[in-house]
Amino acid sequence: MAATVIPLLALAIVAFVLASAIRAMRAARRTPVQAEDTARSQEEHRRVAEALRDVLNREPLGAPLAGRLWLGLMRQAPGTGVIYEHHRDFCGQGLIRTKTGIMLCDVQDGGASFGAPIAEWTSEGAFTFFFARQSDFSMSGWDANEPVFFTGDDWYRNNQRLTRAVLERFLSRL
Repeated sequence: MAATVIPLLALAIVAFVLASAIRAMRAARRTPVQAEDTARSQEEHRRVAEALRDVLNREPLGAPLAGRLWLGLMRQAPGTGVIYEHHRDFCGQGLIRTKTGIMLCDVQDGGASFGAPIAEWTSEGAFTFFFARQSDFSMSGWDANEPVFFTGDDWYRNNQRLTRAVLERFLSRL
């Protein structure tokens, strides 16, 4: 008798669980859960972006750091250099050694591809002069007085841009 009752009880429990799951799936299709809107408002996004902008270092990199950067980049193989991040998709701006000098460009997919040159330098003097006056603030894209880096695009501004820390990290690995 127990050999008949136990399997029937187990079958009844399985049928009950299965029916409950089917009912729950049908109900979920009829009344989808509304996702809570977690996106920032335009105003909040602007406030956060400006707060981040206001704490960016404005101290120029200086000629000694810019000169070391040129020498360090010139020792790299063409197609390599300072890449902000190594991950999929947009990796920020990078300084890439070319056959004739150094280019500033957008980096994609961890350095697998580069955008068109934003700027190029073929002499140490021009490169050093340019980067000696740069700061985290100017390289972030916020400084309208620095047309090489400046952008009005909220997404692109301060998004994985070159900073003193990134450049010093690159130089420390040489």
